[in-house]
Amino acid sequence: MQEACDGIPPSGGGGEPADAHASAPARCELLSLLQPGAAAADPARVRALIETLEHASPADLSRDRALLAGVWELRWSSSKLPYLAVAPWLENLQLLDPEHGRGMNLLRLSGPLGPLAGIAVQAELTPVPAAEGQPAQRVGVRFERGGWLGPQLGDRRLQLLREVNQSFPAWLDITVLDQDLRVCRGNAGTLFALIRRTDLRLLDLMPQDG
Repeated sequence: MQEACDGIPPSGGGGEPADAHASAPARCELLSLLQPGAAAADPARVRALIETLEHASPADLSRDRALLAGVWELRWSSSKLPYLAVAPWLENLQLLDPEHGRGMNLLRLSGPLGPLAGIAVQAELTPVPAAEGQPAQRVGVRFERGGWLGPQLGDRRLQLLREVNQSFPAWLDITVLDQDLRVCRGNAGTLFALIRRTDLRLLDLMPQDG
């Protein structure tokens, strides 16, 4: 069982890698650096902690797939693109529903104005079989619709989403995954670190007709 970090509950679910105890300090330090309001982390240090966890506690979706489900917030990215920026006034959310093969990126303002409107991109998610002897980590991503996502009115959500013409294959390698932390490597080489948002519900944010 992984150790608890100060102020951060221990993760649950999934099998326990052989080096789980050895990687616990790295996990705790990384989670601390990813908390809202934490001082800006040295990118080299974040990368070093991620690589430690990828080696000691690699994700395996054949075992841990159920842990993907939920609402995640991007807390660190190696990308310089503005829509992958981490800022206190933005919530860069990723909604995952692996049971139904759905996902959605949602960029919105932090605070009370957040639920009123956001920029959303919906995608179909497909697990990619792993090579023999390797952990299953890759998920194919096919973007389907993108646009404006508004507030909930009764049993409907206001939205203006248009079809996306994806001209290239896209995928994510989920390299670290537990109840609180997810690390991904994208097809463009970008490294992402996300934390689970237990205060947000998937059903409240993701349109049900997608």
